[in-house]
Amino acid sequence: MKFIHLSDLHIGKRVNEFSMIEDQGYILKQILNIIDDEVPDGVIIAGDVYDKPVPSAEAVELFDDFIVRLSKRDLPVYIISGNHDSPERLAFGNRLMVSSNIYFSSVYNGKTERFELADEYGTTAIYMLPFVKPSHVRRFYPDDKIESYTDAIEVAVREMHINRDNRNIIITHQFVTGAERSDSEDISVGGTDNVDASVFDDFDYVALGHIHRPQNIGKDTIRYCGSPLKYSFSEAPYDKSVTVVELKEKGNIEVRTVPLTPLRDMVELKGLYDELTLKSFYEGTTYREDYVHITLTDEDDIPDVVQKLRVIYRNLMKLDYDNKRTRHQTEINGAEDVAVKSPLELFVFAEFYEQQNGAEMSDEQAKHMEALIEKIWEEQA
Repeated sequence: MKFIHLSDLHIGKRVNEFSMIEDQGYILKQILNIIDDEVPDGVIIAGDVYDKPVPSAEAVELFDDFIVRLSKRDLPVYIISGNHDSPERLAFGNRLMVSSNIYFSSVYNGKTERFELADEYGTTAIYMLPFVKPSHVRRFYPDDKIESYTDAIEVAVREMHINRDNRNIIITHQFVTGAERSDSEDISVGGTDNVDASVFDDFDYVALGHIHRPQNIGKDTIRYCGSPLKYSFSEAPYDKSVTVVELKEKGNIEVRTVPLTPLRDMVELKGLYDELTLKSFYEGTTYREDYVHITLTDEDDIPDVVQKLRVIYRNLMKLDYDNKRTRHQTEINGAEDVAVKSPLELFVFAEFYEQQNGAEMSDEQAKHMEALIEKIWEEQA
């Protein structure tokens, strides 16, 4: 039984104030071509369909077009909500879409939706667990001690009552301990959102979403497929792909990838202005159309440098200077996503405390503040 594993589409995302809609439409068509070539038995989308809980009209239109095209391929599509999605909005109309083989996870209500597919090797059970926080699970299991994300997922999995004789797949959207993050992801204070991989021991394949860099966690059957596009320059060196999972008899699983080629790549260039503007430097490359981060090493600022560079590099997103005189960063068209900063940085609690008390917070005070902030965020979720 073969599945295409996708996640973190983040449809509607803007990177340094550049809309990614055109790029997302291009890559979704490429994914449809891969699906046609692979002829899978199902498609998995492991959360963060949209970039915002209330997506733009053009984002909704693009995703609507994508799932309509998927429905015409007569294969089941399993979609869960991620931390960027509104689970209520994403699940709207899900009972109607079942007739088209499109299955959206419902808002978590203490139970996890389960679907089954059969082939010559037997039954494959697919469990759809949307992004949840400890408070979401605690609401339905108040007698359990649920203090951490690991506790929450452990209880949620326990209540699935898994038949270990089946081949079992879980689709979930969490941060599993050991995963390597990128700058375009939300980071929780002190790593409090970590989930231990051991809670997934009863599953033959764990289809993860949330982390944008493709990677396995411990073994190749616990996998982040990654986002289909690069959403920060920290991802520039890494290629994107679609994950293909084939489950044969129990215990026999093959995982491989099919590369994706973006409409525009995300690249970082560094050097002197005169070097980077030489025709011999950029001719024969895709740099003129790519999303570019340039770091100039000139000692003196170049007048009107952004306008001059954009004559060559049309999609210049970000400009830095790296020289003796300055190490500060100058951003173009806004800052990087503030979500990558921790709340201690966002609210400048540490600086405020030092100004008021003439001394830095102790480690114990900092940990207490982190725990308090996390509790507040959790209760507001």
